[in-house]
Amino acid sequence: MADANQKVSWSSYIVLMFAVVIFSGLLTKSAPPWNVLDFNTLTGAFGTISGAKGTFIGSKGSGARDGFLFTMSLMPSVILALGLVSIVEGYGGLAAAQKLITPIFRPILGIPGACGLAFITGLQSSDGGAAMAKALYDSGTITDKERTILCMLLLSGNGTITNYFSSVGGLFLFFAVPISLPLAIIFLCKFFGVILMRIVLAFDSKRTANQE
Repeated sequence: MADANQKVSWSSYIVLMFAVVIFSGLLTKSAPPWNVLDFNTLTGAFGTISGAKGTFIGSKGSGARDGFLFTMSLMPSVILALGLVSIVEGYGGLAAAQKLITPIFRPILGIPGACGLAFITGLQSSDGGAAMAKALYDSGTITDKERTILCMLLLSGNGTITNYFSSVGGLFLFFAVPISLPLAIIFLCKFFGVILMRIVLAFDSKRTANQE
């Protein structure tokens, strides 16, 4: 993953910009060919079995078999996310993200800027964001404490943009407030959760130090 000493060139920032566009969901509803720069479009959808309404997962499943098929349905988006991250990393995009975002993320959230792309991905894809968080930790880019903070940031209202505009979209006509206000509250709660998590981790570190 991103190396603090890696040289960041102008091409690294271009790659980072493309990555942000792809993972942010900005082009989800755009017309071809621009929608090809959208993560959900690239992930695609499963076809239906002839004569059936659902996908290979089916309906009314239960137990380990149903869980296994659900897990299989997550694999394409996770594999795609990890592949895209590897490409962005190879062209210096993560190093550019670390240089740009660390001055913001470090004092406020306590995590490096390399987590910025995972955060952006988590706004559109919960499993994609989780896969990127795991990759950051496995590569040694973030510590266990930073992983905990990042997971708190991701899991609070995960898939924020996708779920908000798909699941809540049908209620927009009944809103007495601008649709941006509930979305802003969701983001505030995400950051508030991170603050609480940092407080808990600080107390835990102090308690562990006193015991030792």
